[in-house]
Amino acid sequence: MEPLLPEPEPLLALIEALRRLPGVGVRSARRMAYHLLQHDPQGADLLGRALAGATQNLRHCARCNSFSEDEICATCANPRRDPTQLCIVETPADQNMIESSHGYRGLYYVLMGRVAPLEGVGPRELDFDRVLRRAGDGVVTEVILATNFTAEGETTAHFLGEALRERGLSVTRLARGVPAGSELEYVDAGTIAWALMERKSA
Repeated sequence: MEPLLPEPEPLLALIEALRRLPGVGVRSARRMAYHLLQHDPQGADLLGRALAGATQNLRHCARCNSFSEDEICATCANPRRDPTQLCIVETPADQNMIESSHGYRGLYYVLMGRVAPLEGVGPRELDFDRVLRRAGDGVVTEVILATNFTAEGETTAHFLGEALRERGLSVTRLARGVPAGSELEYVDAGTIAWALMERKSA
């Protein structure tokens, strides 16, 4: 139900902006907006400047497609990483979870999404051609499909697995220690480490 009192346009704009966050509805967005403006104006200013700085100064890494300040991110530029292994994940959050497991020393490719036909997201929208070029650089020998164990993640892994095997690459998938229907972002690091060690041919 809409509030009885009209709200100023800047407040409405803030509420609409906060509604763009995943899982945030109108009521939650309004609560956040009032909290920031009433109790933490400094936090609101900090949030605004941080968002502006991130959108202006971050780009996609030319190699892994994750967020970076430079053309090549620190992970891809690290000579101590194993360039023969390429782990494909859906999001930077998934990449961070795998890093927190301390069980993987290869490189990454971040899809920035997953195949979701009902939402109009297919291989073209995720630029699978770029993924295949990255995996087929002549250095990568194993591709680890670490997409989520959701219906969309499994579909994504299936599409990529077939295309990668056609190019003669070894393709593995995280072991089923990660529960079916789960997203890596919410799985504990120990489970992810085990799933990496016990990965199977895809």
